[in-house]
Amino acid sequence: MDVSGLRVALFSGNYNYVRDGANQALNRFVGYLLRQGAAVRVYSPTTDTPAFEPAGDLVSTPSFPVPGRKEYRVPHRMSAQVRRDLKAFQPNLIHLSSPDPLNHRALSWARDHGLPAVASVHTRFETYPRYYGLAFLEPLIESMLRRFYRRCDAIVAPSDSMAQLLREQRMSYDVGIWTRGIDRDIFNPGRRSLEWRQSVGIEDDAPVIGFIGRLVMEKGLDVFSDAIDQLAARQVRHQVLIVGEGPAREWFQNRLPNAVFTGFQGGPDLGRAVASMDMLFNPSVTETFGNVTLEAMACGLPTVAARATGSESLVTEGVTGRLIRPGAIGDFADALQHYCDDGAARARAGEAARMRAERNGWDQVNQALVDTYLRVIRQRAQGMVLRSSPVP
Repeated sequence: MDVSGLRVALFSGNYNYVRDGANQALNRFVGYLLRQGAAVRVYSPTTDTPAFEPAGDLVSTPSFPVPGRKEYRVPHRMSAQVRRDLKAFQPNLIHLSSPDPLNHRALSWARDHGLPAVASVHTRFETYPRYYGLAFLEPLIESMLRRFYRRCDAIVAPSDSMAQLLREQRMSYDVGIWTRGIDRDIFNPGRRSLEWRQSVGIEDDAPVIGFIGRLVMEKGLDVFSDAIDQLAARQVRHQVLIVGEGPAREWFQNRLPNAVFTGFQGGPDLGRAVASMDMLFNPSVTETFGNVTLEAMACGLPTVAARATGSESLVTEGVTGRLIRPGAIGDFADALQHYCDDGAARARAGEAARMRAERNGWDQVNQALVDTYLRVIRQRAQGMVLRSSPVP
């Protein structure tokens, strides 16, 4: 079989109703599959106000809003309509992209029908409770994730560091890599615009510390704010540029009243905003890859990031940026001050980052996932059921 013989049923908790790095990667991948002649059917919650048009055919699934985070929805069951649609579509592989109730049901459906199942890991769900005062739940969530992923034929992670963590957590015996690509037409140093910086109130020669992403507490907004406070106390010249939207925006603006908040930026506008920064500050420990880090690197920016999964696979300590122990406010401030004060060091690290980002083209990284698909289908056909995948 080649890619044109694939019939993929993809299950997602958020395919297009709220924009994030994970679902943009999934949509790009579906587009790639369709261009290669594969058939794809996507099952996910939908809303009347999606963030963007979906790639491929999207089937709506029953869901309810997440308490306290109503912009997100939980797909809680596989309806009779979805089951009929699946049966008519006749997939030969199930792709699971979120360990929610619907994906659990889809995994059971795959097992009942003798189909291979591949799961992609997009975020570290087990770390989320710590941002809401519920850190004691982390071991329980990790155990639940292990039960889910071990029933899959294979799982894929977006970075080497995340893949290694999944192995250490005993999530699966078959952990592959599906990394992320970069659109170099959008993200490149040529997008930098002093005119745009001036239009949002940024001085031409001020070192700009940037944040890119959804404004939610699990992105490390508290750590970001505390480190910026230290720079101000040290009287380090800088300006802060925040690109993104989310429920924590009001908290973040109150915390950093002197920062420039642009709201959501997309496409060429996002490329311009990123390239117009001077460094990226990414203190989050929840990412499995860090799309924004790669985008910043492609624009020639050094990154100061938490030493965590994802960032460790992109940022080379002391070469393309700095990797700091998570939550070490003073060390984050030291690294940011270094790049604010030393323009030459900033330029060297930014050029090294740009060269590193050249490795990530979308077609190459998406073909790696296709290769995983074809391998697990072949193994199933040959009766090679992995230890991580109990016989149905």
